[in-house]
Amino acid sequence: MIALVALAVPFVAAVLAPLLGRFLSRWLAIVLSLFPLVLFLFWLRLVPFFTGGERESIGVPWIPSFGVEFSVLLDGLSLTFALLVSGIGTLIVLFAGAYLKGDERLPRFLCYLFLFMGAMQGLVLADDLIMLFVFWELTSISSFLLIGFERERMASRRAAIQALVVTGLGGLSLLAGFLLIRYASGASSMSELLAMENGLRDLPVYLACFILVLGGAFTKSAQFPFHFWLPNAMEAPTPVSAYLHSATMVKAGVYLLMRLQPAMGDTILWETVLPVFGAITLLVGTILGLRQTDLKLVLAYTTVASLGLLVMLTGFGTEGAIAGAVLYLVAHSLFKGGLFMVAGGIDHEAGSRDLRQLSGLRHGMPLTFAIALLCALSMGGLPPFVGFLAKEELYYGLVGDDAWSMALLAVAVIGNGLMLALGFIVGLRPFLGKDMKAPKKAHEGPLDLWIGPAVLAVCGLGAGILYRFFHEMISIPMASAIAGQPVPVEISPIPHLSIAFYLTLLTIALGVGIYLLQDSLRAGVDRTLTALGWGPDRGFDQAIAGLTTVSHRITYFFQNGRLDIYMTTVFCALAFTVLFSLSFFAETPALPEWPALAIHEWTILLIIVVGIGTVIMAHNRLTAIVSLGIQGFGVAVLFMLQGAPDLSFTQFMVETLSVVILALVMTRIPLAKTDHRSNPEKLVDGGIAILCGIGIGALLLSVTQTPFDGRLSEFYEQFSRTIAHGRNIVNVIIVDFRGLDTLGEIAVVMVAGLAVLGLIRIRRPRIEDIATPTGDRS
Repeated sequence: MIALVALAVPFVAAVLAPLLGRFLSRWLAIVLSLFPLVLFLFWLRLVPFFTGGERESIGVPWIPSFGVEFSVLLDGLSLTFALLVSGIGTLIVLFAGAYLKGDERLPRFLCYLFLFMGAMQGLVLADDLIMLFVFWELTSISSFLLIGFERERMASRRAAIQALVVTGLGGLSLLAGFLLIRYASGASSMSELLAMENGLRDLPVYLACFILVLGGAFTKSAQFPFHFWLPNAMEAPTPVSAYLHSATMVKAGVYLLMRLQPAMGDTILWETVLPVFGAITLLVGTILGLRQTDLKLVLAYTTVASLGLLVMLTGFGTEGAIAGAVLYLVAHSLFKGGLFMVAGGIDHEAGSRDLRQLSGLRHGMPLTFAIALLCALSMGGLPPFVGFLAKEELYYGLVGDDAWSMALLAVAVIGNGLMLALGFIVGLRPFLGKDMKAPKKAHEGPLDLWIGPAVLAVCGLGAGILYRFFHEMISIPMASAIAGQPVPVEISPIPHLSIAFYLTLLTIALGVGIYLLQDSLRAGVDRTLTALGWGPDRGFDQAIAGLTTVSHRITYFFQNGRLDIYMTTVFCALAFTVLFSLSFFAETPALPEWPALAIHEWTILLIIVVGIGTVIMAHNRLTAIVSLGIQGFGVAVLFMLQGAPDLSFTQFMVETLSVVILALVMTRIPLAKTDHRSNPEKLVDGGIAILCGIGIGALLLSVTQTPFDGRLSEFYEQFSRTIAHGRNIVNVIIVDFRGLDTLGEIAVVMVAGLAVLGLIRIRRPRIEDIATPTGDRS
């Protein structure tokens, strides 16, 4: 149960961040970093209990009526992600404190950051499908706040909205998929899905579930053609880029696919669609990254490419491919988070992220250079770093004799070669050169600014050197959880003569060649993409602009400011709904027999009819309002004659207040004194009124002709004394059994009264202001 409590820790830190910011402005980030550090140590303590492929679900009822639980699923996959979220989160908090030092917005930024941390941690640990979706959407909302943190900049606002729209639509697709899975399989949690013998493969709705789940996963993990939002999200402060869009959030879609691999994998559809889109994303991301000169954008596009590689490996589905995906996921989080923080440190201390303005930084920032080089070596897949283990293992996993395996292997080699070059473009090029060029005199930043990337760089090196321990604690449990069966991982940093080693040499040669020709290749890619014209990013703007235009036109059509059109639309809809429903469902009532009425009852009905005629024929508003009350008073008298004095009294009060309020309000509004409608308009309005009257009358007759179900009345009679302690059943219903309804009705009446009071207090217009010779006011 402590695991459930641990989910709340980041949210507690989010609440405390603005409060502590008033007193601990200098030490705020250091103090708050203790929260994710404690979480990291807690999850790390649980790792040894799940090294044998164990899986445990813990939960409590959340919404029992819908079968929703607040539950967590602990295994090698979820614990690895929890370690990444909390461990890298600790370093990011420290980095953010130094990066935004002296910024009065730091407490708010950390509040948003912890809100995201809690959402991402809940997502990767959630067992219940609905709980997972709730945290999934919370990551979208919190990332929206972080991406648009610098809200005074148009580019930040656009990027935030774009990310929210794309991932939000994907979230709706995922929700539909989860609901369909629950309906079709009866499983409401991941643990139940994983326990099913054939998973979802044999369900007739597998295709629909597959498409809906992919809609959520592909948008969140920026797969082609939804890749465009992630590079634009680099408008966020660098700590956001390093945390959300490299180590955590963008891997949520990959996590979902990995989690569902045992339940939805091993089908032709899964093993075709995922590798194809993953391969396309890998190539698109690396090629577009080669075009960039901004350090963060280069890293952003390589993140897109890396996500494509992970999706491709997950879809390929062999044990080797899954092991390679596991190793690469961890390696990517380490080296990419470190490189992003390096880029932030360069921007902070050198004043620019533009490659064309940076060179020779090793002279002023030697420590940062060493950290960047270590991360670049891991990203390039060179021994003895964990990136080398990942690259070797995924090559082993993709090797095959068929054309499909060879094609994917070729894509992986090309993509890894491009990523090696891009890694060294970020981690090496700004530091080379004899003279140090930068807008500012570059120097090493404070400890908080480089401790984070240094720890990640060392972890990338240590995981490669201590590969046996790393496999035992991380690689094997995580790969086994994804595959649904034990998966051995034995890759070592010692090169062996094999097809994977030869492919590594080819990758290095390709990467070095691209690095040396980077300027000419960048110009060629830029010319090619310019010639192709706008892509998905520009298409998003066009789609939003079109949607806005259509929305405005629909709004102006229905909300044009004319009360007569509003009322006509409402009453037409009312008449159509009632009459169509009665006819379609064969609920048209039978004509009732004419009752035998007494003389006084005939008199009251005659008065009601005369009142109706007076309302129609009245030439001024006051006469029409008073005549309108005649119907209500007549109905009240009928209630009294039928033995319902309390109902009659209520009707009398309502009608009296209605007449008074209408008289006060309508006499204060500048309306035309006479009806300027033409005869055809009067005929149409009269026809609509008659149809509404017929419809409501038929509905009431249909209800009265339905056999009466007295169970509710019997319930009130039986329990009004014992539960509510009241003798007047009507009062008990209003005050006790339906107390909240009554409260809502009182609130509505109060709001209406305030509106009436506002109208009454308006200065009465002069006669000349009311004159409407053209008859435009009605």
